[in-house]
Amino acid sequence: MPQQHANSPDQGERFDWWAGRSARSARSVPKARRIPAPARTASSVPAAPVPVPAVAAAHVPVPGAPVPAASVPAPAAAAPAARPVSPDAAEAAEIYRAVQSSAAFQEIRRSYRAFVFPVTGVFLGWYLFYVAAQAAAPGLMRRQVAGPLNVAWVLGLLQFASTFLLTWLYARNARTKRDRAALELRWNTQDRLR
Repeated sequence: MPQQHANSPDQGERFDWWAGRSARSARSVPKARRIPAPARTASSVPAAPVPVPAVAAAHVPVPGAPVPAASVPAPAAAAPAARPVSPDAAEAAEIYRAVQSSAAFQEIRRSYRAFVFPVTGVFLGWYLFYVAAQAAAPGLMRRQVAGPLNVAWVLGLLQFASTFLLTWLYARNARTKRDRAALELRWNTQDRLR
């Protein structure tokens, strides 16, 4: 007889992840302690049934247990489309617009684009050359270079090396040409927002 795994659902439970999880979490919640009822004697008179208020009879959610769809409240009405804008928010928006149109910000973006776009194009061209060479010249790619290494292995390893090289070049370019100007612009903007 095959053994059941410890986390497999018991008989009668649904076999899906969420149902199994909620059933396990419901079982792991400790049950309330029972308080023993007072002993009845012959002279005790049975008490009349006490009506239970609707609030007390409501479902109290157990953490991790599924919530019945009937007890989920209906979503509130959508908020109005236009909210009044506080003067501080409008002033901050104007400051950010002024920073975006400033010459310093435009110079930072120009420097970023001048590095990233050409380097991205060169790297994609290098990658596509590697893929095209694999498809177009398989004999050339199988040519042995040194020991077990062939041209395809060397070009593939150069793909990794070029990735690390370009990452280093990007970090150096950002550090030397953009970071100082961007930090000055950030501090000036923060001072204007105070």
